[in-house]
Amino acid sequence: MMNLLQQIKNRRLALKLKQNEMPMRIGISRQQYQRLEAKGNPRLDTLELIAKGLNSDVMLIPKEKLNAVLAVLESDGNNTSLPHKQPDHSDEQKQLSDDPWKGLLEDKDGDEDDNGN
Repeated sequence: MMNLLQQIKNRRLALKLKQNEMPMRIGISRQQYQRLEAKGNPRLDTLELIAKGLNSDVMLIPKEKLNAVLAVLESDGNNTSLPHKQPDHSDEQKQLSDDPWKGLLEDKDGDEDDNGN
């Protein structure tokens, strides 16, 4: 599995952004961004800025859900036009194609808070 810095660089390249465009998008110096992408250890607030600049979110993924999340990420780019090709899907299939993340990270216990309420 690739590390976080590789993911940041790959996402930037996927969005066709040059390294020198990122500082304007996220509000840090060019040198700071270059150092961060090369070997940095960003603070959480800086990481959140980078994610926002890359049209992404920072998220903790439970290990038991990781394979399911990776499968969705891998298939996401390949099936973007699927709903248009086959409009006669069942409601459940339409919901999944509209929101492939639906239910993926929810707890099995429902909407309880940390105190069981």
